[in-house]
Amino acid sequence: MPTIGVDKADLYELIGKTYTTEEFDELCFEFGIELDEDTTDECQPGERPQLKIEIPANRYDMLCIEGIAQALNEFLGRKEQPAFKYSPEKPQITLTIDESTTAGRPYAAAAVLRNVTFTERSYQSFISLQDKLHSNLCRNRTLVAMGTHDLDTLKAPFTYSFKEKKDISFVPLNQKQTVTGENFIEFYKKDKNLGKFLHIIEDFEKFPIISDSTGTIASLPPIINSEHSKVTLNTKNVFIEITATDKTKAEVVVNQLVAMFSHYCEEQFTVEPVEIISKHNGESRITPQLEPRIMKAEIDYINSCLGLKLSAEEICALLKKMSLIATPSKTDTNLLDVEIPITRPDILHQADIMEDAAIGYGYNNLPKSKISSTSISGAAPLPINKISDILRNASAQAGWLEVMPLTLCSHDENFKFLNQEDDSKAVKLANPKTAEYQVVRTSLIPGILKTIRENRDHALPIKVFEAGDVVFKDDSLERRAFNQRNWAAVYAGKTDSFESAQGLLGKIMQTLRTPWLSEPSKTDDKGYWIEEDKENKTYFPGRGAKVLYRHKKGEEAKTVGSIGVLHPTVMKNFDIPYAATAVEINAEIFL
Repeated sequence: MPTIGVDKADLYELIGKTYTTEEFDELCFEFGIELDEDTTDECQPGERPQLKIEIPANRYDMLCIEGIAQALNEFLGRKEQPAFKYSPEKPQITLTIDESTTAGRPYAAAAVLRNVTFTERSYQSFISLQDKLHSNLCRNRTLVAMGTHDLDTLKAPFTYSFKEKKDISFVPLNQKQTVTGENFIEFYKKDKNLGKFLHIIEDFEKFPIISDSTGTIASLPPIINSEHSKVTLNTKNVFIEITATDKTKAEVVVNQLVAMFSHYCEEQFTVEPVEIISKHNGESRITPQLEPRIMKAEIDYINSCLGLKLSAEEICALLKKMSLIATPSKTDTNLLDVEIPITRPDILHQADIMEDAAIGYGYNNLPKSKISSTSISGAAPLPINKISDILRNASAQAGWLEVMPLTLCSHDENFKFLNQEDDSKAVKLANPKTAEYQVVRTSLIPGILKTIRENRDHALPIKVFEAGDVVFKDDSLERRAFNQRNWAAVYAGKTDSFESAQGLLGKIMQTLRTPWLSEPSKTDDKGYWIEEDKENKTYFPGRGAKVLYRHKKGEEAKTVGSIGVLHPTVMKNFDIPYAATAVEINAEIFL
């Protein structure tokens, strides 16, 4: 969770009450945040005491003192939720997204705050919120980057485009010399603060820029703004521009900025909208979107989770403390219509609404109850876990060692290294931390082979197995994916020893009372057999087979796995200097 340092006196002034450290700690606990430190006793003469508060990672609206104060005031019933509004109603300023942006960051959003009055501390809070958002929601600017500018130094309309490096020339923020697109990377490479973001655009043939109608460059996102449009304490009109690879997150970021700092506008909580014109898709939209989202929540669901019997009106009062405006549905007595303000993008499901109702009620006030049974004699493992234990015991009894590789692997390991094509069934991570963790595995074999690679100096043969989950995409399901329990084993040694892997498969089947069918075409009995598989390129030609299984007498047989001698290129891809045989089956066939 991010820790936010706020000025103690300023926060208490905004809340309208002075607390002891113990009292404020208790308030934080009730609200669901945590007071990490009060620096009062550590301050040197002239220093202002700070409160360091841990904020949930999904509460982007509380990453600054303004958001913390507003949320706590609503929780305490001292302030109403802000009524954000447009002024003027229709956009007077446009930001055009050029077609060239499809090469990198194709989305943008913008807004204007008019007649702002900054103090030194509110200005620092404005800058700090941007930094917190950049490192949190924006994933170090890879997803979203924001720029704030003194609108009076620029001339609308604005354009967001990618330009040739030779055509870019401007004075970056807090610099005195002009920098061109051609020497930009070299100029900032040794910068400790900005150098770590250069990789985002380093390989771009053209660089993204925000420019006004005169061609003046306002920023080169996602790295740096221009000195020309620098925001200062004297700035009265602020132009906010957002560029992104993710449209939803771009809109969340612009909403948070205007929600927090429209407080400093002469007419509080007013925002001037900007029309975003996207040339690459012909779309035109208005940002920010100030209208609250409407969600449904079931009264019975909230009461059952909390162990309460609250009326619709009582739940509405609790949700109001958490910035959610709820009203009983006019069409269903068991439903609430809940308005989700722009400050609460973390509300995604009625479970989130239920949690806010619990916070509003007070976790310490919830009724305490004992479990209905005093024993766990009726507990039993899930059937699939019981099957997995049987597979593990049988494999271990046969002299094979169990391994437990990671569920994530690289895209190449899951497909290319096994001589397979990407079949679009793998769940891919949108923002993998490293190239090793790009997809959720669809086979256990890559993980086992990586384990063998790291232990290739051990005595031969190496006989290892795993019983674990693989994951496949399925858009027909609510979560768009499902887990499948597989079992796999690999024999590596001086020879491939196909018979060892087949023998282990036989023991597994025998343990689960599944007979071998030597002539499957002449019988419709339950059992398993193997047939040559010429299509599976993971295995050496002529040495790979499908494992077929008939669950019940008379049923149609299904392919439930594969077995074979791994192709030499597969072994080379995993840097294993031995021959190997692998077998893998879907363990859920035994349920």
